[in-house]
Amino acid sequence: MEAGYLIETQNLRKEFGALVAVDNVNIKVKPNIIHSIIGPNGAGKTTFFNLLSGNLPPTRGRVYYNGKDITHLPLHRTAHLGIGRSFQITNIFPNLTIFENIRLACQALGRGNFRFMRSHKKFKEFEERSWEVIHQVGLVDEALFPARTLPHGGQRKLELGIILAADPEVLLLDEPTAGMAAEQVPELIDLIRKVQKAGDKTVMLVEHNMNVVMSISDYITVMHQGQVLAEGTPAEIAANEVVQSAYLGQLYGDLQVN
Repeated sequence: MEAGYLIETQNLRKEFGALVAVDNVNIKVKPNIIHSIIGPNGAGKTTFFNLLSGNLPPTRGRVYYNGKDITHLPLHRTAHLGIGRSFQITNIFPNLTIFENIRLACQALGRGNFRFMRSHKKFKEFEERSWEVIHQVGLVDEALFPARTLPHGGQRKLELGIILAADPEVLLLDEPTAGMAAEQVPELIDLIRKVQKAGDKTVMLVEHNMNVVMSISDYITVMHQGQVLAEGTPAEIAANEVVQSAYLGQLYGDLQVN
């Protein structure tokens, strides 16, 4: 693995029978940035995230994290290493309170999470960490209400809180604004940006809202039919003629690049 990169894939490939969803992808991710993965439906973006997080095993190729080969580690092992993952469908416990959702995440990902004969002080640590996260994602007023009472945007903030419970180094956010009302999107994006900068975290983002991508990203990888089509800064991607003709211009129209 090359020095200076937090995550690196080498010839990563995933086949589902005759379908090649990820086709020999080589991506390098620098630490402490927001790195977006974009592309049309079927480009292989979510499958690629599943390979990074251990939610799926690759057909072949390697995944490296912090210089360590994590290619065949399952999802729960990569989570303990410091990789937090969200999914396109909101993944919360609707009948538990916001506080209980985050406390469970703290316990599940904390050290010694299956040691039942432990000091009560450990549970106090989980509670303190839970309140820290609740403040971080702006859900203090709703903390003791069932998660199902939150609007969709609030549920996305809760899901981000669940990921943050273990203080991961890397956040893999798959379509975080999916299903959100347009007026709710800026608040969530601002929260993601603040979380990334305050904690020196690395965020990898799959997102279809191109104005969001262009405004928040430090670096962008464009995928097309399972392969890397182009990489660069938002300005470089917006100006890339190959990307424009194959993808951006056709599917997203006018883009705003800050």
